Amino acid sequence: MKQVFTNTTIYTGKEILSGTAILVSDGNIEGFVYDNDIPSGYSVVDLKGNNVAPAFIDLQIYGGNGFLFSANPTIEAIEATNNYCRLGGASKFLLTVATNSSELFSKSISVARQYLKEGRGGMFGLHLEGPWIHPDKRGAHLKEYIRQPTMEEVEKIVEEAGGVVKMITLAPERVDESIIDYLQKNKIVVSAGHSNATYKEAMKGFEKIKVATHLFNAMSQFQSREPGMVGAIYEHPSTCSSIVADGVHVDFAAIRISKKIMGERLFLITDAVAETTTGPYQHVFQNDRYVIPDGTLSGSSLTMMKAVKNCIQHLGIELEEALKMASLYPAKVLGIESETGLIERNHNASFVVFDKEFNVIDVL
Repeated sequence: MKQVFTNTTIYTGKEILSGTAILVSDGNIEGFVYDNDIPSGYSVVDLKGNNVAPAFIDLQIYGGNGFLFSANPTIEAIEATNNYCRLGGASKFLLTVATNSSELFSKSISVARQYLKEGRGGMFGLHLEGPWIHPDKRGAHLKEYIRQPTMEEVEKIVEEAGGVVKMITLAPERVDESIIDYLQKNKIVVSAGHSNATYKEAMKGFEKIKVATHLFNAMSQFQSREPGMVGAIYEHPSTCSSIVADGVHVDFAAIRISKKIMGERLFLITDAVAETTTGPYQHVFQNDRYVIPDGTLSGSSLTMMKAVKNCIQHLGIELEEALKMASLYPAKVLGIESETGLIERNHNASFVVFDKEFNVIDVL
């Protein structure tokens, strides 16, 4: 099928184009032509003057539209999360499962594999946030499920996953380097998080690990006599980190300072959950955030587009850069930037269409 997308401003991830149309054939980008030079044989899609950018990629989301996946690990829950992501401009996401029992991890993996086997869209894979984290930095995670891994346990999860687990958050000071090597050998992105590592421990971990989970939240903080994991993330030249840009998880001023220090190493996630009153993780919606029953912050109510909008309105980040924080940089974390994250020839035709008020019109 040949399509041409016209009457739009294009944020490619490298430049801004106007008066230009995107040629697409069978889901792949063929190239660009001027709006007044569209070749025959293409179905014309008029984007009505709206903006178009690479569709977003959310590397940490727990559920959406009333379904928390870990409380209800079903195909229906994944579809509900996919619909929530699309409403916020994301075409791909890593469905996240917090520190939990081995049985719940196994069930989640089984359902996710079934979803992908059936060729359903949106979910790129799973992100296991835990259980190999530091109990003192557990945040809303349940202490009774936290443990240090054995190679036997890790091998069992990797074998069960069959490639569906794409990312694992762990505390590097509590996990042997041989396990990190094994996970990375099996093409799993290892992210440092929920960690009480000292600055030296974190810098040692970043010799192998190149990603950190939700900067500031559930990690050792930057202090004058102990820079902690935050200091190590700031200073390490290649370590990137996700951040929850809702002004609740992290003050907007702290995000602005971090962006100035980290530049392209900082990317957006939603860390969104859904309200639930069943299971070990019960999330209660409170104004603009989710908390567990004791009041501990447990998740956001963000969409990716809302995170982008916050970066522009509250942080002074240019639109072009904020869009890359939601698309190109997450694609690089997953190692798929040669396929997606840019509107470029031979890339996947995966677009978010939005208006000047940052309302998502469609995900194509």
